[in-house]
Amino acid sequence: MKRITLHLLALAFLACVSYGQQAEGTRTCRILYLDRPSSAPETMHLFDGSASREVDLPGMNLSKVYPLPPGEISLVLLPAPLANPEELPPGAPSTSVPESATDIYLLVMSDPSNKVAGVSLQVVDASGTKLQLGKTLWFNLTENVVGGQLGSEKIVMKPMSRTVMAAPRADAGDYPVNFAYRMEGKEHTYPICETRWNHDPAGRTLGFVVASLSARTPRIFLFPDKR
Repeated sequence: MKRITLHLLALAFLACVSYGQQAEGTRTCRILYLDRPSSAPETMHLFDGSASREVDLPGMNLSKVYPLPPGEISLVLLPAPLANPEELPPGAPSTSVPESATDIYLLVMSDPSNKVAGVSLQVVDASGTKLQLGKTLWFNLTENVVGGQLGSEKIVMKPMSRTVMAAPRADAGDYPVNFAYRMEGKEHTYPICETRWNHDPAGRTLGFVVASLSARTPRIFLFPDKR
């Protein structure tokens, strides 16, 4: 898979409201390392300004839900636990979380230039009601126009864009999926996939379209988020 850069993922605005079983006032975080190379560690330590905890760095699914302290904080990802904030390694990958962000996704991206942890971080505010139950937030991280028919919904995504798609069906069950893409400057469309997916109206979904290193056809990744 083509390495997804910070520049591309900066387009992201992943949105997801707090789920009913979360305690009121709890700030939550889920982690995704979509372009995680096979040599990368499966876990690192996340320092939130007051405590350090070991966290998973999954590439093919969202991590479990991690609690974070309230207020304006900085998140730092480290290869080892940190007990004393004054011993924070210079240049460690970090990112800020505004006080208003009560639910976030932490996007981890490969960054060989970072000598401390080899990654960079992007926080995406997931607070509020920007993505309702049953909907899918799509990210087209390619130079192609990508579109198709997903159940009852038709979708067209411009290059380097994000799109919120309504529920593909009203109730739970599977639905037909037909994706295609068109390269820049071309009129012909090429198929990506024709299949069936399952819809759960009690959850939300994150979808990514990314370029492939080994083929011209883009790849599609789907991450259900039900808690």
